[in-house]
Parts: sequence; structure tokens; C-alpha cells
Amino acid sequence: MSGRLNKKVAIVTGAGSIGPGWGNGKAVAALFARQGAKVFAVDRSEEALAETASIIADEGGECTAHVADVSVADEVEALVARCVETYGRVDILHNNVGIVDDKNVLETTEETWDKVMSVNLKSMFLTCKHTIPVMKKQGGGVIVNVGSISGIRWNGVPWIAYYTSKAGVLGFTRAIALDHAKDGIRCNALLPGSINTPLMLEPKRQTMPKPEFDKWVAARDTKIPIGRAGTAWDVAYGALFLASDDSEYVTGTQLVVDGGLIAQMKMPQRPAA
Repeated sequence: MSGRLNKKVAIVTGAGSIGPGWGNGKAVAALFARQGAKVFAVDRSEEALAETASIIADEGGECTAHVADVSVADEVEALVARCVETYGRVDILHNNVGIVDDKNVLETTEETWDKVMSVNLKSMFLTCKHTIPVMKKQGGGVIVNVGSISGIRWNGVPWIAYYTSKAGVLGFTRAIALDHAKDGIRCNALLPGSINTPLMLEPKRQTMPKPEFDKWVAARDTKIPIGRAGTAWDVAYGALFLASDDSEYVTGTQLVVDGGLIAQMKMPQRPAA
């Protein structure tokens, strides 16, 4: 395969999907492979990873699947070492892992707070800590950190830990970009809005009668200027731009992928569950 990432080696975390369909990481892994990258796909679920790797292989791409929890230091160190052992380098690090908790500050437990911070923010710290030395040695690389519009806007629901972790991604991204610009390393954040992924849709689908679920989806779509929620492929193409040489003069910033949602004067309330 040849394309915008031809001969690049890309680590993609969260490359599986928690349910049927396309999650953001799964779509990114597949698109990167279609564009010529050798993908080192990471996820906690061996089954989900196997599906992603199979899709890439069936399309003629190259993928190595690696099961790991990216919030655990030893496992991150091991996955980066295996990627280098397998492919000799790391050109792209795509940090995609994230979880949500729907509580306000009074309802959030310390345990939940620590878990969200560990998965959403500490994981990026660990992957960068172990990947950047490889990139420095080889003369450069690209890091894409998946944040959220919730890092810069309140979205109408009480996600205190999630908001805080995603705001942290922005400061972390700027620091990485400026600390390592002279090393030839670019780092940017990708901020999705309302995206139809299994992570977002399946909990609703499983708890709502179908007519109610369809009504909820339609109501959410009407709040977005473009008229629809995004797909994992909308996110993946944003990631492709930031990971490719097309954005070689872009670093320390964020790309919003939200159909115009936060360009509005006021963020709309989400439809009631």
C-alpha cells in the first residue's frame, strides 16, 4: 500500500472497539494502514484487537496487535519496546484511549476521579514518556492526542472528571509540542464533538426502547449545525491530517471535529436520556 503515511510506523492506542461498528481508534488504525502505515495496534481487549488486525490484513495492510493497559507504566514501556523491535522505529503516536463518568463534583468518588485521570491523561503521559526518546533518536515524529470539545466547553451534563481530564490533554499537548519542537517532534490535539461510536451509542441503545433511542439520536442531530452527529471516519480523517506531512507546520494546537457545534454562541442542552 502507498499513501500519505507510506512506510511510516504508527502506534494507535484504543485500536479496538467496545461494540459492533467503528470506534475512533479502530477507524484510525484502518485508515492509517490504508494510507501505507505499518500499524502497531494497542488495546486492552484481545478480541477487539483481533478484529481490527483482521480488517487491516484483509485489505492488504500491515498490523501488529498488542494487548496492554496504557495506564500501567510497565505495560507501556513493553509495548513501545515491542514496536521498535518489530518495526525499528515509531513515526506516529496516536493516543486514543478515554472513558467517561457522568457525575458532578459532589457525586464523584476519589476512586472514580483517579481512574478517569489515569485512563484519559496518565496514559498519554506514559506513552509519550516512552515514545519520545525513540523519536528523538530517529530525528523526529508526530504525536496526536485525542481530547474532546468537552475540554473547552461545558456540554450540558455533569462530567466533572471527564471535563478536567480533557482540559488537561490540551495543556499536556502544548507542553509536549514546545518542549520537543527542536527535536523534530510535532504534537497536536484532536477534539471530537458528538460522534456516533459504540462507546457513545451502545449504552443508550441497550437501555432505551428503540423508538425512544431513535428519538434521542434525531434530537441530538438537530443540535449540530451540519445536521448530523459525526462518525469515527470523520475523526480518523482529522487524525490523518495531523499525522501526515500535510500538517508539517502545525504543532501545539488543536483541531476541532464537531460539525460546527461549538462555533455556536451557546452550547445546546443535550436531549434528555
